[in-house]
Amino acid sequence: MGKKTNGINTAAKLKKRRAVSKWMDYKYARRMLNSKEKSDPLEGTSQATGIVLEKIQLEAKQPNSAMRKCVRVQLIKNGRQVTAFLPGDGATKLVDEHDEVMIESIGGKMGRAKGDIPGVRWQVIKVNDQSLRALRSGKLEKARK
Repeated sequence: MGKKTNGINTAAKLKKRRAVSKWMDYKYARRMLNSKEKSDPLEGTSQATGIVLEKIQLEAKQPNSAMRKCVRVQLIKNGRQVTAFLPGDGATKLVDEHDEVMIESIGGKMGRAKGDIPGVRWQVIKVNDQSLRALRSGKLEKARK
């Protein structure tokens, strides 16, 4: 774009210029087009329940070489499948296929993956309506379904 207009009747031109330029700001565009809600499997909510389809192990990114324990979860609300991390030592033993789990954001930057697990944005917090942390620490026994 060239020089800004100035003179007696420039308000309309400046308003139009501002409206066009706003769309160059990706945060503005994302907000206006509701892109976050459309692409987000949880549809804007902080937590969601789902059914465990399978347990998987993902390789950590360089320079780490661990196998991170994760589960594939099918969300109840919309049928989408996501990969969720199982935090803590021995958590994978407490989660079985077809269990109902609650997931929440893992807390990465701008809603993306956190740490060395590529592409995983969610973590499991509850298994069959029981806190995963309490199950791991031995305060609760896993419920029989």
